[in-house]
Amino acid sequence: MSENCGHDCSKCGEECASRSEKKNFIEKTNDFSNVKKVIAVVSGKGGVGKSLVASMLASESARKGYKTAILDADITGPSIPKAFGVEERAKGNEQGIYPVVTKSGIRVMSLNLLLKSDSDPAIWRGPMIAGVVKQFWTDVVWGDVDYMFIDMPPGTGDVPLTVFQSIPVDGVVIVTTPQELVSMIVSKAVKMAEMMNIPILGLVENMSYAVCPGCGKRIDIFGESHVGKLADEHGIKATAAMPFDASIAKACDNGLIETISGELLAPITDAVFTQN
Repeated sequence: MSENCGHDCSKCGEECASRSEKKNFIEKTNDFSNVKKVIAVVSGKGGVGKSLVASMLASESARKGYKTAILDADITGPSIPKAFGVEERAKGNEQGIYPVVTKSGIRVMSLNLLLKSDSDPAIWRGPMIAGVVKQFWTDVVWGDVDYMFIDMPPGTGDVPLTVFQSIPVDGVVIVTTPQELVSMIVSKAVKMAEMMNIPILGLVENMSYAVCPGCGKRIDIFGESHVGKLADEHGIKATAAMPFDASIAKACDNGLIETISGELLAPITDAVFTQN
């Protein structure tokens, strides 16, 4: 370290040990967990269907015979238990906290599984929320897991940064909608993943269109799709466009997301499940 070090490497041209040393913040799972692949589902803003996509990817993973888990990192807006119809509360012992298992065998951990009531809010500041997410990785007894999907909170703040730094994420799937404003915000999520050196496996445009029940005509409610343009701009090969579909919304409301076919996400699932 230079004698005149100001501890701000961005303004320093000196080559020293402190500058070249790379810190590794990755946390280990507990002794009773072995997670092979971690896929984060992210978005630049809320309300675009990120939890839906994470749930559908996990359901497709289970259908393919993989041991599957979902870590619900959206602490202030957890919706994964509702989508899977999970009402049982998580329990623990000296080994750690045990996830709740869905009908198809998917292991789920969410803050709602630890609260007395689903409607109890988490009125916490960022560092505490980020700490809980980290504990979901380190203190939960996940067992042997082939694919873990992390339902991320929107944006590029404390929790996404904690996940990317603390958990060995193998790839991300980004969710967007057709509006120009959302597309601009998605670019921020893309650039964050690139800055963290995490591969972008696919881009999903949710609410891309609707199909008229009378004539079968496609209606672009939010205007022309931008998924192809966005993918080209950022070099993303796998894309999928999901329509407004009342049957999918009803399945989520009734805790039946595992019954929904993953066909709409076929290009994304191909990219996810071909990872070495």
